[in-house]
Amino acid sequence: MRTILALLLALAAGPAMAQLSTSPGEVMRGAVNNFIRPAMTNFGAKAEVLDAAVAQLCTTPSEANLSAVDTAFGDTALAFGRIEAIRVGPIMQENRAERLLFWPDRKGIALKQVQAILAGQDESATDPATLKSKSVAVQGLTALEFVLYGTGFETLKTAEGAFRCRYGLAIAQSVASVADELVIAWDAADGIALHLMKPSAEFADYRTPIEAQEELVGILSHGIEAVRDTRLNPFLAKDGAAAKPKLALFWRSGLTVPMMRANVDGLASLFALSGIAGGVPADKADLPAAIIAEFAKADAALDLVTDPVEAAVADPAQAQALADVVTTTQQLGVLIGEQLSAALGLSVGFSSLDGD
Repeated sequence: MRTILALLLALAAGPAMAQLSTSPGEVMRGAVNNFIRPAMTNFGAKAEVLDAAVAQLCTTPSEANLSAVDTAFGDTALAFGRIEAIRVGPIMQENRAERLLFWPDRKGIALKQVQAILAGQDESATDPATLKSKSVAVQGLTALEFVLYGTGFETLKTAEGAFRCRYGLAIAQSVASVADELVIAWDAADGIALHLMKPSAEFADYRTPIEAQEELVGILSHGIEAVRDTRLNPFLAKDGAAAKPKLALFWRSGLTVPMMRANVDGLASLFALSGIAGGVPADKADLPAAIIAEFAKADAALDLVTDPVEAAVADPAQAQALADVVTTTQQLGVLIGEQLSAALGLSVGFSSLDGD
């Protein structure tokens, strides 16, 4: 049984629900120690494996080593997908979020810039130090996906792809470096984790437990919104227009739907492991179960999408399943962003993605 369903079923059980934390402090300790810190550490570990795998490919180009990079890329992308919604603290500094994943990219900026680097064999892009000074669009996972799966990727299996591989290695090293910075920042005794778990009037970010808990509900609400608005709606058929699967994130690598599942899984896990549902008043006791049911619906709908996105949108059953995920995320947005926040006496602000 997958993590998301196991967690949600455990949370739905009566005894488990009764044991949930109810104080804001316990909720935030649950969010940080039970989910955020371990998930950040996992992302850091996967990024290190990706770095090493690309280095090995560059040293010894081969089908087998390219296959190892393929696996490592998927593992790293999905590990990031689980924490992508944690858009607070260190990831929002030094352009880290964009340096990891430049998305949405409605004008295809990353593709154009990455293609230009490859065509011109810009050696400055093969050094992580100078790569960092370039556009964020050429530094992260979207850029690396084109290097590994875009036009001409086959050369990576031979000496002909030496420049392409060196550029890919610089990206992998950049991703691993940013991931390491996030792990260190979240593990720090006096950093973002402390501010969330033990807010203080002395802090500029979280002065009260209520402010910290509002941040948590905001992460959940805005994360669900992002799945709908940056992962699904841009490529689904609507208003008589045909589907546009090549507008989907990671369509080349076949990770479009797995990335959505990682996003949803991470949000569901954060909801469950924080124990925030335990704080709702008695007259809203059915709300946690309603949220759990919608997360399970999203999971079940994604189960039905078994083909790569280009084939999935052409199949009526799979296209309907993707549309069902849109409906489910809309309902989750209401349940979390409106009803849960109101039940807890919180106010959820605008998404950091608003205005993109």
